[in-house]
Amino acid sequence: MPSIAGNNLSPLKENPAFISETVRSNTGDVTPQKRRLRSNSTVVQENQISTPPKWRSPRHCENSSPNSPLKRVKIDFVENPARSQKSPAKKVLSFPVKQNWNPRNVEQMSAVKEALHVSRAPSTVVCREDEQRRIFEFCKTCVEQEKAGSLYICGCPGTGKSLSMDKVKQQVVDWAKGADLQPPDVLAITCTSLTNTSEIFSKILGENQPRKKINSSTSPLQHLQKLYSQKQQLSGPKMMLIIADELDYLISKDQAVLHDLFMLTTFPFSRCILIGIANAIDLADRFVPRLKALNCKPLIVTFRAYSKDQIVRILQERLMALPYIVFQPQTLELCARKVAAVSGDLRKALSICRSAIEMLEAELRETASNMNSLSAEKGFFDDQQMALAPESLKLQEHNVVRFDHMVTALSRTYGSPVVETIQSLPQHQQIILCSAVKLFRGKKKDTTVAELNKSYVNICKSALIRPVGTLEFSSMCRVLNDQGLLKVGQAREDKLKRVTLKVDEADITFALQGVRFFRSCLQ
Repeated sequence: MPSIAGNNLSPLKENPAFISETVRSNTGDVTPQKRRLRSNSTVVQENQISTPPKWRSPRHCENSSPNSPLKRVKIDFVENPARSQKSPAKKVLSFPVKQNWNPRNVEQMSAVKEALHVSRAPSTVVCREDEQRRIFEFCKTCVEQEKAGSLYICGCPGTGKSLSMDKVKQQVVDWAKGADLQPPDVLAITCTSLTNTSEIFSKILGENQPRKKINSSTSPLQHLQKLYSQKQQLSGPKMMLIIADELDYLISKDQAVLHDLFMLTTFPFSRCILIGIANAIDLADRFVPRLKALNCKPLIVTFRAYSKDQIVRILQERLMALPYIVFQPQTLELCARKVAAVSGDLRKALSICRSAIEMLEAELRETASNMNSLSAEKGFFDDQQMALAPESLKLQEHNVVRFDHMVTALSRTYGSPVVETIQSLPQHQQIILCSAVKLFRGKKKDTTVAELNKSYVNICKSALIRPVGTLEFSSMCRVLNDQGLLKVGQAREDKLKRVTLKVDEADITFALQGVRFFRSCLQ
């Protein structure tokens, strides 16, 4: 047997194609000769390839395993060609990446400012879907049933009340036309533009009976009360949607007019759908009990202040249509976080973003002026001069609104004496405050001067800044105590004195986050 194996080995080495053809055949019973061929083919493969091949899935390789049914693999590959074509398609798939904008381009700059302008109404009002749905369902029910009703919208300024009402107003008209119903007449009134509070009834009456002369002996209110007390003819007026914005004016000036206005919806043949919009939430508690006693209590929809995530989403929605990147990452989040903590007013957030853009614009003008002056003096820049050029000249490649631009814009908008005091401190005193914030982030509310000094030294070493001595550190703590930023207790030794913060940690973080060193320490 050894001699037979040896005799058969040499021709197989010379004819490897025969081995491959024999192995690939899948007909008949397996003979001993084929077993020898398979073992011999393994020997040949071991001689040809030094390392064993990795096992691969039958979908990717036909010769993946000697035990796999090869014909079945071929059929599956032919019957499902789409499956084999999906993987390269995923590799080719790519999403458009926005490029940084060019703030020196006048058209691009005006497009960005317009997108962030308060007067620009977006195509969709996001983050107010639930409130819009409730208002639309109220109007829809009134139109379907031809029944009068009143609704009161309240919320802080800049929470999307008027903008949402404009969208719902158009939705109601479009829905009525699509449902083969008579769309209501829409009367939008800004109460602050009224010369007299009772003038609102004249506007409503003029909308109801535009061509009919009014008897001067009776007031417009009396005409409306009489009109809504009688059954209307078939050719009578349609349903009227009255939107009274800035309702605070009527509440503060003449509450009797306000009560009479809402009473119009209680008459048996009234066709008014009254929606009042006010900026203050507590006003509902002041006049709704009186309206309830008059049996004309309105449905109340409250617009809460925008949260941080909602402000970020709205700002991103406004910038999404632009084909370039305007703000650095986390810049919009910083603006939204501060605005949401103070008021949640979206108009304030838009104003701050525009202010940050104007700061970038001024910085670029200053950079261009410096470059022109240097080029006029030297005639040209060489590599050594560019390396020694001011940092502002090297920021040309980063033509986006940076973190420091937003911090400056926020400081101008929400400027406070505490923030200004912290920003005007020497560097080492700012490091002491930064150390205190890091120590007090847990449950700890106070510490000793020695522990605060240890944290201060660690921060200085991490930034390669030479720390001051112990005596000078204690002296700086006393200075911060005199300025009302720290409270230093009494003890026999300075290092044992208890130290607490007398200002909010958020003020310290806000004042110092414009500097990259402090921002990394406080994160």
